[in-house]
Amino acid sequence: MSTLQTVGVGYELSVTDVIEETPDAKSIVLRKPENSRDLFAYRPGQFLTVRIPSDRTGHVARSYSLSSTPHVDDQLKVTVKRTADGYGSNWLCDNVEPGNSLIVLPPSGRFTPTDFTNDFLLFAAGSGITPIISILKTTLLGSDRSVMLFYANRDRNSVIFHSELDEYAAKFPDRLTIRYWFDDVHGLPSQEGLAALASDHLSREVFVCGPVPFMDSVAESMRSAGVPPERHHQEVFVSISGDPFEAPRPIVDDNPASAVETVVHLDGESHRFEWASSNTLVDVLLDRGVDVPFSCRSGECGSCACTVISGKVVMENSDILDPSDVAEGYVLGCQARPVSGPIEIEF
Repeated sequence: MSTLQTVGVGYELSVTDVIEETPDAKSIVLRKPENSRDLFAYRPGQFLTVRIPSDRTGHVARSYSLSSTPHVDDQLKVTVKRTADGYGSNWLCDNVEPGNSLIVLPPSGRFTPTDFTNDFLLFAAGSGITPIISILKTTLLGSDRSVMLFYANRDRNSVIFHSELDEYAAKFPDRLTIRYWFDDVHGLPSQEGLAALASDHLSREVFVCGPVPFMDSVAESMRSAGVPPERHHQEVFVSISGDPFEAPRPIVDDNPASAVETVVHLDGESHRFEWASSNTLVDVLLDRGVDVPFSCRSGECGSCACTVISGKVVMENSDILDPSDVAEGYVLGCQARPVSGPIEIEF
């Protein structure tokens, strides 16, 4: 039985298997700790942030999507594809073996369906299939909805999860349709072709993950096809410049008069406290022992996004949020500081 070991900020999970998916991609299987399974519960499309050793900086943080499926797979699985200059991906592919352990943060991320009452149109390119396959399998195994998957790669040998995808297509012939696209055969996908595909599935929820040029092309195609923006979801990973594994910043109250009465609703519980402007919301919650979702603590990933129900806060960095998100009251907990209250926030 695996028990959870905490290491500063982060949790040590043991590696039970390493699977070679393609010549440049591997899946790393991690044992879910028996004594803290709720902490590592996740939704399809979410990711783990991994601490990777570095001779220069001690460690670096990188985020990798979970390719395992909630409520089906007993263990956690992340899939890592090498990139030419990617320190983290190459270190993991070169060094991790069964019996090792990795230090990770709990699952996080907003690239996940709110429910499974609609059919799905999924677009993936390269390693973008990683969160997409988790959404795909959850849909097929946990609902009666159907899936159309468009999956682009440079060639046939680059297809991650090829055998598994084909097995699901054979098992669910009436609910899963897969269109493989190979650049060496077909050239790059055209916006016109992608728009035509979307036009045949306008009632579906659209999820997209892949390199930025691919996602930009899909986004333009969805607009021209008339897909409503609220049904178009895309995953965006950025390089984490901060250190989410550093010890929580000490809580200081440089200006007690600035403290604002605050209530935060998170995971079915309400937390009430006085929130001083010298501290971010994530730091205050961490100091109180609350398992607040976060991955970068620098406003770069969106994992700590929450909604301001009442009161006013200000953010130091909000570039990751769309203007529509800000208009709807979303803020980043790691960047938010109080202005006036009482403040009520919901994660």
